[in-house]
Amino acid sequence: MSAPTRAASGAGAVLEGALSVPRDFAEEVGEIVLLAGRSFAWALRPPYRWKLLLEAMEFVGFQSLFIIALTGIFSGMVLAIQMVYGFSQFGTESLVGGVVAQSLTREMSPVFAGLMVTARAGSAIATQLGTMRVTDQIDALATMAVNPIQYLVTPRIIAGVVMMPILCMVFTVIGLAGAHFVSIGQLDIDPGSYESNLRYWLDGWDIVVGLVKSVVFGYVVTLIACRYGYDAKGGAAGVGIATTKAVVYGCVSVLLLDYVLTAIMTPV
Repeated sequence: MSAPTRAASGAGAVLEGALSVPRDFAEEVGEIVLLAGRSFAWALRPPYRWKLLLEAMEFVGFQSLFIIALTGIFSGMVLAIQMVYGFSQFGTESLVGGVVAQSLTREMSPVFAGLMVTARAGSAIATQLGTMRVTDQIDALATMAVNPIQYLVTPRIIAGVVMMPILCMVFTVIGLAGAHFVSIGQLDIDPGSYESNLRYWLDGWDIVVGLVKSVVFGYVVTLIACRYGYDAKGGAAGVGIATTKAVVYGCVSVLLLDYVLTAIMTPV
């Protein structure tokens, strides 16, 4: 093969590789959208499997409480220390309560809760469904005239949508308690000014923003986890790859959607 031919072949391979990235991304988005539509359609059709839904809610919500509480209290404590240190340089320590409350309710609670649920519940969902796929259990459900989407996917997605706002509120309350303890108990911020500024600056819209974000994050995280677990292939190695993709894409989606929702819901 001549040098010009090799150069042309190499350029073609590079171009093909570059074009495959947006094509693969579009395919992934399309698969996720199709799964979203199918799961929504099956959620409206009987039989309604309440037992499976309650089990999924317990798994996504109750079993995530410890990691949410642990992350929340330390996030609130660290945030309070940083705010007191920064505001003390301008003599505005009294504003710490309001800023901490807004930061937790609008940003830190939904984002950190979303990331923690992705790491704990999302990875487990992808592993469970992936194991069922590679061991032909999902095909067995279809053979028994049980729709796998309705039986396996829909309850988990609904559980994510329902339980994520609850986890977000738990994160907020525990984070505020940790910030209150550090600010007043350790850093000697005046309790009256701290609490008055907290009540003054925190309003209902801040809470609504956090809850809306948490609902969206809960839906997207569980949907992505179900998508990669449900379509896993290649044995144990394939299950591991599916779990990794579910966690990585879930975390990236939380951060990306956080920016989009913040831009939409924050007045400028």
